[in-house]
Amino acid sequence: MKLTKMLAAAVAVIGCTAGTAAFAIDGTEIMQNVFDRQKPDFTKAAVTLSLIEKSGKVTETRNVGEYGRCKNNLSDMVMIFVSPAAVKDTRFLQKENEGNKADDKWIFVPALRSTRRVASSEGDKAFVGTDFTYDDMSSREVSDDTHELLKESEDKGNFKDLYVVKSTPKDAKSSQYSYRISWITKDSWIPTYVELYDKKGKLLKINEIKAITPKTGNKTYNIPSENVMTNVQTGHSTVLKMVNIEVDKPLPDGYFTPNFLTTGRL
Repeated sequence: MKLTKMLAAAVAVIGCTAGTAAFAIDGTEIMQNVFDRQKPDFTKAAVTLSLIEKSGKVTETRNVGEYGRCKNNLSDMVMIFVSPAAVKDTRFLQKENEGNKADDKWIFVPALRSTRRVASSEGDKAFVGTDFTYDDMSSREVSDDTHELLKESEDKGNFKDLYVVKSTPKDAKSSQYSYRISWITKDSWIPTYVELYDKKGKLLKINEIKAITPKTGNKTYNIPSENVMTNVQTGHSTVLKMVNIEVDKPLPDGYFTPNFLTTGRL
């Protein structure tokens, strides 16, 4: 699996005949471009996570520091919960592995005073009480799924002229979802709207990017800065907003270690 984030940071085509698609690009190529899009060497941001009931009432807002690194084409991420008191000093680390090996994940829970590895079998569990699961924090290898280009241009949410791609796991057991449908920008290869379907084929969740912020470091990057994950079956949602985003400013390697989770010190 590969890092998304939350974490985290999406060509013109020709021709479509009635009944038979004749696209200049196929679904696999599109998803490969999403996977390969340019990412900063380092990122740092302040994040708010708001938990929202079906009624629209915000039940809790969490403040988080997020640190990211892309090294040797592998992405690592650390999240440090600052407030409220119930989650203060909770720390989460995700490290990407090469090939089809799942990301390594660890979490430090202050009440237990220990850091534990998150098992791959826990991928469908809620991430710190949000509507994201642990596996939602990562993206899948392109080769893990089949990818069908459904439409070459459709408007969705806050964005226009998007590719629409259906991705289905080759091994049904490898994903908590039966399939997903993604609406993807053609200029930056960002999935701005993703429908996630449960094992019965019913729509379970929608992950929507509301805003993309250009940030300049060594290059200019398009950073998804507002993200909403909604469980359509319960009506509950989690809103993630990033502010004070910095890119390509080096961070110590010590952040990206289980020892940092345990001690909170570099």
